[in-house]
Amino acid sequence: MSLAVLRSRALSGMQAHPVSVEVHLANGLPGLAIVGLPDAEVREAKDRVRAALQNVGFEMPARRITVNLAPADLPKESGRFDLPIALGILAASGQIPAKELDRYEFAGELSLSGQLRPVRGALAMTFAIGRGGGDTCRAFILPRASADEAALVADAAVYPADTLLQVCAHFAATDDGARLTRYRNERQGQAVCYPDFSDVKGQQHAKRAFEIAAAGHHSLLLMGPPGAGKSMLAARFPGLLPPMTDEEALEAAAVQSLNGSFSAARWRVRPFRSPHHTSSGVALVGGGGVPRPGEVSLAHCGVLFLDELPEFDRKVLEVLRQPLESGRITISRAAQQADFPARFQLIAAMNPCPCGWRGHPSGRCHCTDETAARYRDRISGPLLDRIDMQIEVSAMSPDAMGARADGEPSVAIAARVEHAHAMQLARQGKPNQRLNTHEIERYCALDPASGHTLRSAMSLMNWSARAYHRVLKVARTIADLAGAPAIGAAHIAEAVQYRRGLQER
Repeated sequence: MSLAVLRSRALSGMQAHPVSVEVHLANGLPGLAIVGLPDAEVREAKDRVRAALQNVGFEMPARRITVNLAPADLPKESGRFDLPIALGILAASGQIPAKELDRYEFAGELSLSGQLRPVRGALAMTFAIGRGGGDTCRAFILPRASADEAALVADAAVYPADTLLQVCAHFAATDDGARLTRYRNERQGQAVCYPDFSDVKGQQHAKRAFEIAAAGHHSLLLMGPPGAGKSMLAARFPGLLPPMTDEEALEAAAVQSLNGSFSAARWRVRPFRSPHHTSSGVALVGGGGVPRPGEVSLAHCGVLFLDELPEFDRKVLEVLRQPLESGRITISRAAQQADFPARFQLIAAMNPCPCGWRGHPSGRCHCTDETAARYRDRISGPLLDRIDMQIEVSAMSPDAMGARADGEPSVAIAARVEHAHAMQLARQGKPNQRLNTHEIERYCALDPASGHTLRSAMSLMNWSARAYHRVLKVARTIADLAGAPAIGAAHIAEAVQYRRGLQER
């Protein structure tokens, strides 16, 4: 047999497209050519494969070998094709039987000694198959180091191996003793721990805002002097969010798998991403020659915390506007287009002025009103308009700092959040923040007194239509936390207070 065909996967965004690895042996000068739009990592596979085959005791055929990665117009990257290329050469030259190869898909990078090294995107590949990305009847043979994440997909048939020799023995074995064993992940029931809100002293107004933000999936901006507790509050926010569903856990883990940052120890843990303010636009939304997910996607189903918000480059912050609205980000390049999920919850923090002490009782601030206004104007109006809640976090008094921490624990707040979240899912099938205009009219109807209060606030503060709708959605969340079937005037009044943030400074 001079031709062997094996199956693998190529990653493009969240998609894991099927790839046929076709290996043909022909007469002519000995050599190995790889075609089918391979990048540098894939082209270098010929040297790794040759050394690996020889070091585990197989013969590298002294023939002209052509490896075609089909479809030819799909870019191929990374070392995941080493294993199927090596097996294809062995099958085409008759060194291993080829009759069972079509029942499996393969991915794995080879060391020169024949060891299998982990591959990026193992979970993304099995997750794509589970979402209808290909023939779900095939099992996956992967490096053992990648099996832990790949097997998180419940129905995935994952067979891990440590070496190329073990994979070859699996197909050459006449008894079950030498065959690979299906791997099952046993870590899905582990407890999830987050920092606790009981550590935070005082700041009742901010804690209430965080509870509302968690219940309705609203974005939140905190403004206050250094040391007021903004970062401390934000770090404890994931502990208030409802437990991740199986779908959310798989989606979040699959995105992290694309970046090679997934750890099985973080399974079902809400992502918390806090990029530095020197980050570029590509770092935030993703990109590169072969598009990779950025911070907004790595925070999918979790929290994106932007500390020192005005210190970010203004052009960098503007890239957040589209994913905040749509929950997705599309990276377009000349050769390909990649689509990543980006349904994150934005928590941002900032100082009130360049020195940070404006409004502090110490009187340390010497910034003029104009200087403070220019500092706040580093955040554009359109971006600020998309942040649902904007609150001030005051400095702690010495007496409050000396008192014992007696705050409400996260578990108590999270119970109320989960109850309100369940009400939203039962009523409309989604959190309040994701309601569209038609759904707002249906689920956020106001009585005459509440409507008058909201319209007066809109006129007084010159709100846009977007701000009006966002206040309505926050009010709906406040009503849900109170267990009220309809939005009342008190709910509207509280929601308005969370929108005043930077406008009165």
